[in-house]
Amino acid sequence: MSDMIKTALTIAGSDPSGGAGIQADIKTMTALGVYAMSVITSLTAQNTMGVRSIHDVPRDFLKAQINAVFEDIFPDAVKVGMVSSAELAETIADRLKYYGANNIVADPVMVSTSGSALAKDDCVKKMEEKLFPLAALITPNIPEAEWLWGKHIENREDMQKCAEELSQKYGCAVLLKGGHFEGGADDILVCDKAIWLTGERIDNPNTHGTGCTLSSAVASYLARGEALEEAAKKAKDYLTGAIKAGLDLGKGRGPLDHAYALRKHIQ
Repeated sequence: MSDMIKTALTIAGSDPSGGAGIQADIKTMTALGVYAMSVITSLTAQNTMGVRSIHDVPRDFLKAQINAVFEDIFPDAVKVGMVSSAELAETIADRLKYYGANNIVADPVMVSTSGSALAKDDCVKKMEEKLFPLAALITPNIPEAEWLWGKHIENREDMQKCAEELSQKYGCAVLLKGGHFEGGADDILVCDKAIWLTGERIDNPNTHGTGCTLSSAVASYLARGEALEEAAKKAKDYLTGAIKAGLDLGKGRGPLDHAYALRKHIQ
């Protein structure tokens, strides 16, 4: 049926406070009109103030979750977020390659918004080796890109050079997020060419789950058939709106308002 709803799968960690991880992904996908499915890589004990504990799911159970989704409802796009061990990263890459997954968006989640480490070095190396080459897009922020690139990023010229070299290295597009720079929120997308996506700096400290939200928004738009450049632009607009909505929950860096556009229609 031509009007059948599009589907997207998030493979990521669980955030019980609802601001990041699969919870943020499911909210984003739903808000953007996509049927959301989830495979959990890790259970975390976290809130807006930080990550207290991480419990990885067993490798065989992760594999069983992915198999269960692909053998029943084949996703139109896949977002991969928090992966905290090399063996889980390898399992994900193996299953996505086996099923010929489409529109893979990999968010190399290494450190949480609160500063907690979420991935070991050997895990990141495994993602570089196995997962990123399968992806249509990776979405690192400045610190993550510096780790992958091996150099410091000081300015916009460095951002572009880094994104171009990472794109060539992994054979996929790169959306390098500039939100860590003071005074601006411009991102650069490198696919066939380099495209700057301008953004305004919003005076809102509540940014828990911004990376998860952006990557799952891109995956949602790809699932809906948008070209990569348009998907990235629309995802950035959605994220900006979710931050601008000014939700204020929790004692630390609070979550975004993923349902800000839907809320306008609720009386």
